[in-house]
Amino acid sequence: MNHEFKAEVVEAMKDPKTYDEKVERIKTVQTYHSYIFLTGKYAYKIKKPVKYPYFDFTTLQKRKETLEKEVELNKRISEGIYLGVLPIKDFDGRIKIGGEGKIIEYVLKMREIPQETIMARLLEENKVDKKVIEELAKIIADFHSKAKTDEKIEKFGSLETIQFNWKENFEQTEVFKNRTITEEQFNFIKEKISFFIKENKDLFEKRIHDKKIRDCHGDLYSDSIFISDRIYIFDAVEFNDRFRFSDVASDIAFLAMDLDVKGKPELSEHLTQKYIDFTKDFELKRLLSFYKCYRAYVRGKVNSFKLNEVAPEEEKEKSKGLARKYFELSYKYASELAEP
Repeated sequence: MNHEFKAEVVEAMKDPKTYDEKVERIKTVQTYHSYIFLTGKYAYKIKKPVKYPYFDFTTLQKRKETLEKEVELNKRISEGIYLGVLPIKDFDGRIKIGGEGKIIEYVLKMREIPQETIMARLLEENKVDKKVIEELAKIIADFHSKAKTDEKIEKFGSLETIQFNWKENFEQTEVFKNRTITEEQFNFIKEKISFFIKENKDLFEKRIHDKKIRDCHGDLYSDSIFISDRIYIFDAVEFNDRFRFSDVASDIAFLAMDLDVKGKPELSEHLTQKYIDFTKDFELKRLLSFYKCYRAYVRGKVNSFKLNEVAPEEEKEKSKGLARKYFELSYKYASELAEP
């Protein structure tokens, strides 16, 4: 099997003749690891042949497997969006989805939801109210109650894993001190987190005992939610189990943090309170600032990484501004933790 990624596949996906249904227009969207082609009725996703410290899409087989896992994981919470993985074939130089020929790539086919209904945009337009947030909290609570947990997953709630995640954060952001995070912020967050973990050893162990470590979403924020004919949550992390296996508190804290950073603290508070009402997970409040701090720090880190990529200077400046904003928020959450 030829594992080489063929650039002509991307060009072919911009041609209506490549598809197995009538297509009148195609809009192409890129993320750092995918190409997405929007046709009006369906969305098609191809993984880029890229490798990062936390995933590897450099072979055809790996791209196929990660797309299949994406379908499997997201169907847990987004029934109706993910339709399946299809082969892209080359038949005598003619590239087409399905049909005859040699398989040269795989594509994920999804139902296209109107882009204007993505939650991030609706928040900007002040079109998300507490009723929607309550419905969202209920969906997430139900999802978490059914999410898988076992001995393997529970290990990701251990003190060892929690400490490793934070150690990795600090090591990977050391080079960004005085670029996107100040020396004071870095040292303060590191000190407060270390103290909180040490002082709450029993609480973390109790979360494992109480089955709160589950196969969660892993990337639960407003860019991963559509509010259309109903609420759709999509784009669960498929490429790294460590990012998805976590305390349910970390999953809900990500969305709560996202609402905070978007200037909607009242919706953030409503989300966590309703989630607690539905789950009766009253201990979550003791962990909320800790996991919000973690989620904000990770977003600061991810945006900092973009400064090392080949990109227009304007994009880099935007990423730098976002990184600083997230690190400032992480610092704020750290200040809410108990004093060392």
